[in-house]
Amino acid sequence: MRTKLLILVAATAFSVSAVSAQSDQGPKAPSSTKSATVSEPKDIAQLAFAAHGGDKLKALKTLVIRGSADITSFGQAIPASFVTIIAGERYYFEVNNPFQPLKQIYDGRQVFSSLQGFSLPPITSLGFPLLTRIGDEGYVISAAGDPKRKQRGFRVSTPDGFYTDFYIDDKTNQIKSYESSYLVGDRTVTTSVIVDESLSVDGLLVPRKYSQRFDLGGLTAYSNFKAKDILVNSEVKDDVFSIPR
Repeated sequence: MRTKLLILVAATAFSVSAVSAQSDQGPKAPSSTKSATVSEPKDIAQLAFAAHGGDKLKALKTLVIRGSADITSFGQAIPASFVTIIAGERYYFEVNNPFQPLKQIYDGRQVFSSLQGFSLPPITSLGFPLLTRIGDEGYVISAAGDPKRKQRGFRVSTPDGFYTDFYIDDKTNQIKSYESSYLVGDRTVTTSVIVDESLSVDGLLVPRKYSQRFDLGGLTAYSNFKAKDILVNSEVKDDVFSIPR
């Protein structure tokens, strides 16, 4: 049970944690009273979209992130490393840890998981990749799910039923935090992310250090991440997404 939970936490973390957030680096939003008073979800989404690169987000072809993490659950800190590669709808991610490595690949047609009977939500349907979909047909912008929160925010829902609630900084319009909830097997996973440090790469803000909390049906885990290599629009060969036979 403990091993499976740690695998779930580690893998889920890397599948949803690619989200940009407040930083002194990267694109700057115009400072104006008008932007600070915008309250409609679609307008807030457009502000965030512009603050994170605007047209450069739409032009994003590939994103590669490699890094390390410490995941704490049951009072135990578990070291791990990860690789995430996104090219359009295709993705590859791999998690290495002392308990059970996990690899999941989507080649544009089918999903492969190295753990039989276990797969995670598409990493292109959660977190940062959703910012590239703002304005696309089938991706719905609505009010964020928690009306009690004072931060301005918006929700992006995908055609396949996933969503992410984004909350922005009033001064920069950059994403300050985000939340998601979804099913993995028969377990509901609720996760929230705060990014401590971001890196501007080719005009896009990409997380470099960030923390994440997971609630898994009465069990809670925490993790801290550090991206070591971040590549935007680098060449990614098709065989990266080949399904093992």
